[in-house]
Amino acid sequence: MELTVGAVLEGKVKSITNFGAFVTLPENKTGMVHISEVANAYVSDIRQHLTEGQDVKVMVIGNENGKINLSIKRLEPKPQRDGGRPNFRNGPRREGGNFQNREQNQNRPPVQPAPPKTADQIFEEKLKAFMTESDSKLSAIRAYSENRGRSRRRG
Repeated sequence: MELTVGAVLEGKVKSITNFGAFVTLPENKTGMVHISEVANAYVSDIRQHLTEGQDVKVMVIGNENGKINLSIKRLEPKPQRDGGRPNFRNGPRREGGNFQNREQNQNRPPVQPAPPKTADQIFEEKLKAFMTESDSKLSAIRAYSENRGRSRRRG
């Protein structure tokens, strides 16, 4: 039996390590569920989620070079990400300050992007950057030369 990616199988946890669990599959094949594929939440200790001998439903997420990668969390519904943080993209906004109602923002005309720079403007910017860098390097060389000349005269 060829195990294809996306196949859902029943298996039994054979052994548990710090990085994952090995699961016995049909036809005496063995696959591994990495610790990151055990649950939708962060798993610091896999033994809090799985025990040896436990029957599990797994999804094949990889099958290369005889190594079968499995996932348990991909068969679970994804949790809603609320985290107690406000969702600023949806819903009303605060009055006053820089926040306004969503309707008011939608009625505004779109911001026009800056027109593209001409070749002359680009050249002028590059020349200005070059001159600034050049002046900085020359100043450093002059300061070094002056300090070096003073130390020779003293000695």
